[in-house]
Amino acid sequence: MSSYNSDHQRNGSSILDIPFDIFRSHILTRLDGFSLVSTGSASSELNKFCKDENLWKNICNSTWPSTDDRRLLDIIDTFPAGYRSFFSDCYPSLDHSPNPKVHLVDQEIGHHSILKISELISAVDIHYDSKLIYSKVHATETSSDWFLSSPFRVDLLDPKETIPTPVQVLEGNADLFRSQLDQNLTLSWILVDPESRRAANLSSLTPVSVERHWLNEDVRAHYMTSLPGFYVGKSLEFVQCSIVVVCGGTGGDLQVKEVSLQVQDMDGKSLNGRESLVILHEAMDGERKKKGERKEERERYEEFMEMRRERGEIKQRKERRMDMVCMLTGFTIFMAFCGLLWFR
Repeated sequence: MSSYNSDHQRNGSSILDIPFDIFRSHILTRLDGFSLVSTGSASSELNKFCKDENLWKNICNSTWPSTDDRRLLDIIDTFPAGYRSFFSDCYPSLDHSPNPKVHLVDQEIGHHSILKISELISAVDIHYDSKLIYSKVHATETSSDWFLSSPFRVDLLDPKETIPTPVQVLEGNADLFRSQLDQNLTLSWILVDPESRRAANLSSLTPVSVERHWLNEDVRAHYMTSLPGFYVGKSLEFVQCSIVVVCGGTGGDLQVKEVSLQVQDMDGKSLNGRESLVILHEAMDGERKKKGERKEERERYEEFMEMRRERGEIKQRKERRMDMVCMLTGFTIFMAFCGLLWFR
């Protein structure tokens, strides 16, 4: 038996003996991004094969079809390791840890270097039941005073624009329509900073909430990522990247009517361009973590909404106390005035 084993070891072949073209075409091309990274860490020879730029380009293009756009191709080529760097930026989730690397305060915003960038690129892909139904690359000019001082909002569609899709939906059953979108509509919104050569996926993969509009029966699918924002005193304020996709089902076909992105604070107020740029840049430059499951994404959303609700209740209590103080002050002044008139 030992003689057989030694002969087998001497005559045995390694996977590295397979010609590279065959190894690449029939093995490596079947791996996803994380499997390719794991394979490359097995040995220095495999690591060399797994760094092939075309492999990573194909993975990015199949995961996010919008990355095949010429504008993005030119930008990704400038990343330190090309498509490998882009994938490592975009596939993991942004870290929403309450301990960000940079402690931002309101006074620092106006002097932040990120305000000098000229544009941000959005690469957006929407799938229904794993089939691509919408893909777009959109550039947002970020250097004007109007952008910096206005509420930050990116709209991919014009107000009256509607995108038809080949997806068939059942008319007349609004609850079923909402449920179908909840289960099948997935989104990726990658924001790219060409100057810093960094990117990040701002969206949860699946909706954190799906609601039907009471008037026109359109359905709003809400995607969200929470991020550390600014410090108010010693308290860290969180913000959320809020992405809304509005869909209708007129004529039995699924239609996309709105795709928009906003950055909102704990009160639901939209941040302006200046504030949003600083927060998004810090997020792109920050830590990443493994993507959470659907349940984890919804729990994070519910946690954020609970913090917003508690904050609203505290604010209402303060306002009621202020109203009471104002009423008592007014009543005291009125009684003093009446007393003055009485004893004159």
